[in-house]
Amino acid sequence: NLLELASSNPLVPQGLIVRTAKEGWKFAWSRMMAELAPQDKTGSYQRPRYGFVLGDDAPFVDEPGRYHLYVGNPCPWCHRAVLALNVLGINNNDGNDVTNIQKVGVTVLQDDPVKASRGGWVFSSQHPDPLGNGDLRQLYDQLKPGYKGRCTAPLLIDKKRRTIISNESSDIVRMLNRGTFGSQTAPSERISLYPPQLRRNIDDTNEWVYQLLNNGVYRCGFSTTQDAYNRASADVQSGLDRVEEILQKQDYLVSPSEFTEADLRLLPTMLRFDGAYSPLFKAGGVHLRIQSDYPAIHAWMKRCWNDIPGVKTSIDLADACSSYYKQLFPLNPGGIIPTPVTARDLGLE
Repeated sequence: NLLELASSNPLVPQGLIVRTAKEGWKFAWSRMMAELAPQDKTGSYQRPRYGFVLGDDAPFVDEPGRYHLYVGNPCPWCHRAVLALNVLGINNNDGNDVTNIQKVGVTVLQDDPVKASRGGWVFSSQHPDPLGNGDLRQLYDQLKPGYKGRCTAPLLIDKKRRTIISNESSDIVRMLNRGTFGSQTAPSERISLYPPQLRRNIDDTNEWVYQLLNNGVYRCGFSTTQDAYNRASADVQSGLDRVEEILQKQDYLVSPSEFTEADLRLLPTMLRFDGAYSPLFKAGGVHLRIQSDYPAIHAWMKRCWNDIPGVKTSIDLADACSSYYKQLFPLNPGGIIPTPVTARDLGLE
């Protein structure tokens, strides 16, 4: 026992051992955090830019079976893309499709930075890559030889041209909303996540929701100074208060009755909040819980979960929340994984 030895050895006092241990761990932690999440000089997390973006108005060949989407269940940005697929019903059989082809292919990635050659996403035997790669870095290298950026998901590719379409979730959601991908459903009968009459409001809402909440929770978790954390935590509290106030007056973020892109972009963050972002990232303070502190947001979550087709099947909640504790080693170095959170635990069912 080091501290017992120190008490009987005046040459190595307890204070020296404690200070050395604290400073040594803090140095190692700060280096690992810098690798995990880029920082600015104030210790604030700086989300990197994405290397592949199609653009809202860019044309694309709209046909079934051409595009393939790579997603990971724990990732909230991937969750956006899966929600869009599910809520829009893109891969549902509309009764006129005799080929039974998956209109947009989907491969679920496994989060395993030990096996990955770069980043954390690998392919498993249950969900192999249709292009034959072992991890996401190999896929990026195959489709964009010499690529040097981050190998992130979601990733949407064109299988026919063997090219990357986009690795930016917002961009992918907009593309999925614009396409038919071979569906015979009449345009007037299709759901739109981005209806023309609500677009300005959706865009404005998306901006502050991203700054205060979607990215705000990560700025809390990946801060490396107290001041940076304090700013991020205040933003999360402000964002939650603002959403709560809106949802006290109407059922959805920008519409009294319509689930739109704004709701879709907020939902992955809120579903992970009580299980990961509050307790592990300390987002807004470890004491906050949506279920007990924000009744209007919680009612909205239940509404989305139970009333919007495709939401329930878009995520494995227990796996998603547990992954943060398993894979973000600098935030949970002991590796203790809390009892998994379920939809019932969150009061959604």
